[in-house]
Parts: sequence; C-alpha cells; structure tokens
Amino acid sequence: MDKIIIRDLALRAIIGTFPEERREKQDVIFNIELFCDLAPAGKSDRLDDTVDYKTLKKNIIAKVESSDFFLIERLAQSVADICLADKRILKVKVMVDKPAALRFCRSVAVEIEREQPVW
Repeated sequence: MDKIIIRDLALRAIIGTFPEERREKQDVIFNIELFCDLAPAGKSDRLDDTVDYKTLKKNIIAKVESSDFFLIERLAQSVADICLADKRILKVKVMVDKPAALRFCRSVAVEIEREQPVW
C-alpha cells in the first residue's frame, strides 16, 4: 500500500498527569504514516486525487496545541481520528514522542495503528 509520511512534526501541548506537567505546554513530536492509494494522483497530477497533507497538518496543529490530555496515548488517538476523517486514508500509524518524559533518555514514545472501520 502507498503512504504519505509526515516526519518530525514538532508541536507544544499540555500533556501529562503530574501538576507540573499541567502548567505549561511541553514539546511533543509526531511521525505520521498515512496509508492510501496514491495511484490516481500519480496519473493525474491533481491535488484533488490525493490526501491534502497541508490541510491535514493544519487540523492536527489546531487540535494538538489546544488539547490538554493526560496521556500521550490519548493524544495519539486524537491525531489518528483526525487522519481517518479523510476516507481516502485507509490506515494511519501515529508515533508521539515526549522528549521530557523521563530523565536520562531522549524521549518516551507511543505508536498506534488505526484503520478505517469495516462495515
């Protein structure tokens, strides 16, 4: 399956369970894989035939920067839901890194995969 990859989208959000994490926004980094059929756009060279990743990125930024979730798992799910709102995206993989989560390590990350519901 084809995919579009959004790499290292660095945003800031209120995220965490401890009081000190709830006071100020922290850095979070997203890597998002969008599984979709890119053949129509490859043939037509038209934006209408593919996922508009610029608009998708804007929607993700708006959601993340206004959010105040306790868990990065919930933050990842929220981003997956935004992506799957576009029915052309058949599956999404979302990785959220929280660089300041633990001392002595670069980051802690959660990765989830979600698919369009099958009816």
